[in-house]
Amino acid sequence: MRFSFSMIGGIRLPNAGRRLVPALVCGLAIATLWAGAATWYLVFHDEILARFVSQQTALQYAYEERIGALRLQLDRATMEHLATREGLAARVADLSQRQAAMEKRQAQLSLLASEAGHPIASAARSAADDPAETGALGYAATITDPVAKTPAKPAPKPFPTPDAFELRSRDGAPGRQSLRETEQVLAGLDRRLDGLGAHQIRTLDALGVRAIRGSQRLRDIVIRVGLDPQRFERQREAGIGGPLVPLATDPFGIAVGQVRRALGEEDRLRRIASALPVRQPLAGKYSLSSGFGPRLDPFTRGLALHTGLDMKAEFGESARATAAGRVTVADYNGGYGNMVEVDHGSGLVTRYAHLSSITVGAGEWVEAGGAIGRVGSTGRSTGSHLHYETRIDGEPVDPQRFLRVLGGSDAQFLAAR
Repeated sequence: MRFSFSMIGGIRLPNAGRRLVPALVCGLAIATLWAGAATWYLVFHDEILARFVSQQTALQYAYEERIGALRLQLDRATMEHLATREGLAARVADLSQRQAAMEKRQAQLSLLASEAGHPIASAARSAADDPAETGALGYAATITDPVAKTPAKPAPKPFPTPDAFELRSRDGAPGRQSLRETEQVLAGLDRRLDGLGAHQIRTLDALGVRAIRGSQRLRDIVIRVGLDPQRFERQREAGIGGPLVPLATDPFGIAVGQVRRALGEEDRLRRIASALPVRQPLAGKYSLSSGFGPRLDPFTRGLALHTGLDMKAEFGESARATAAGRVTVADYNGGYGNMVEVDHGSGLVTRYAHLSSITVGAGEWVEAGGAIGRVGSTGRSTGSHLHYETRIDGEPVDPQRFLRVLGGSDAQFLAAR
């Protein structure tokens, strides 16, 4: 058996070994690469691991920071939503309190108007003012006449609550448009309450001005008859007392008190003026056959004092009280014939004489214009007529000082209540 040899690098090898050289070279290269890789891995392993960990940590921090920012944004949105609801609740509560105050004031105004003799009529509310339709406050519609058309008995109406306002949009997120609409609704309610408050102030002012003007007009009537309004004041010694009720300190309450005092003064002067014998004792037209003062007596033809007015009238015509008062005499009285005497208080007395008949009795109360008898010619009389007298503190005075006071408008004003 023969072997062939080859020379490699000066080394003589068999021919069969030449086929193993590439394999050895490849194995050596692989071993070298593996050794290099192993060496590189061993050298740089910690640095790669540290870098990987650092990247993962940075990524985690970034996620956590983003999650925190989202959570903060969500918390902020939630707080803003809650704050908005709380703000709306506070505003609705404030508007509700204002509405209750307005209703209380309206009740006071109605009472004052009734005391003034000008009842306040209820005003019809339009459908546009219905709180069920508009979500608005329920109160009477705007009035043009501050006294005659103010609502008399305001009733509590449905009031919007915070839950009634839509605070979120259709997708569930806070809706800016919805919030803006809600703000507009509340602002509208606020304006309407302001308007009602201003209207109530105007109504109160109108009542006060009317009372003051009425008092002045009544005082003028009393002064024109030559009397001092103070003479009608009655000072009475009387026990006083009662529970302690603090006076209102708010501006509206103070104004109500002032108007009530003005109405009280007007009522006092109206009672005084109503007690003045300023109305005509005969319903129809008449002529004077004899005036007040010195005259020739129809029987003696000598000078004498005529203590009243002789009013020529048809027999049987109704004689009427010239002011309200109490009948003190209703009987035949010498030269007066059938006579009625009415006491009007404060020293004022009127007499109606020569009556053909008497229709009232002593002690009766008669109203101004009430019939007290019929014209005749009884007593010291020459014919059918009414002898009419006015006395102050027992002394006769000219009745014309009273009868000439009232014009048409004053008579209507005095008879208004």
